[in-house]
Amino acid sequence: MEQAPQFADVIAAQQRITGRVHVTPVLRCSAISALAGAELFFKAENFQRAGAFKARGAFNAVLALPDAVARRGVVTHSSGNHGAALALAARERGIPATVVMPETAPAPKKAAVAGYGARIIACAPTLAARLAAAEAVIAETGAQMIPPFDSCMVAAGQGTAALELLDAAGPLDLMVVPVGGGGLLAGTLAVGKARGVRVFAAEPELADDAARGFQTGCLQPQVLPVATIADGLTTAMSTMTFAAMLAGVAGVVTVSESAIIDAMRLVWHRMKIVIEPSSAVAVAALLGGALPVSGKRVGVVLTGGNVDLDRLPW
Repeated sequence: MEQAPQFADVIAAQQRITGRVHVTPVLRCSAISALAGAELFFKAENFQRAGAFKARGAFNAVLALPDAVARRGVVTHSSGNHGAALALAARERGIPATVVMPETAPAPKKAAVAGYGARIIACAPTLAARLAAAEAVIAETGAQMIPPFDSCMVAAGQGTAALELLDAAGPLDLMVVPVGGGGLLAGTLAVGKARGVRVFAAEPELADDAARGFQTGCLQPQVLPVATIADGLTTAMSTMTFAAMLAGVAGVVTVSESAIIDAMRLVWHRMKIVIEPSSAVAVAALLGGALPVSGKRVGVVLTGGNVDLDRLPW
């Protein structure tokens, strides 16, 4: 099993990817803070390269590859954001990339992956199909697998968002991040432990494997088909990310589809920025009253802004 990242891994990742990814802004919104009853600090990863925090993990993993391994190329499976990030990182290193994508992936995310020069292989929208297609690419080309989240290098790269958030905002009482596969959560937990900040996870009610796992103490499968609008959070956690969550998370909150849409629209309206539904999950959790945020200084990672503008949820 992959080992969860430690704080030293996040520091090393930050040094490795400096100059390759954006130091995204930390934004404030008095209206949304008032609704939450807390002082909120938004880490705007929707302004990140490739439009999401995934660039951090992809660049860290790709840049760390030895030359002999890198020249064979890289492969992953992704519904969009990680695939685009990996394609970008591979293009900058000058190596080939293949991305296995479910047939149901949003058209703009497919276009982004192709735009960065990666080869796309379509598959059925199941984890088994994604893994089988990726294994076939590895057998054919010898490419290095860069998982979307089940990788210490990827998760450490994702954790740099939390590190930057704390450096910019100052001491926080807690941080809230969306959880799908759990790479961002694992990296954030490493930072939170080192900096003395409690970390909460948020996910859709319709993709609640993390919440069920947190309650039972056992890794849970995702219930298929996954019908949430937050397409970036539909993947089940891995053994590594689940272990990291159990060891460090302060709690897991689920939110309804209507709450996700309302939170997404609120951020668009009041903050004048574009976020995708997966980002809105963490905002919805803050507004739902289930987290102990009253009077606290709270950081939230807005994970990305890749949306299909022709298929908005309102």
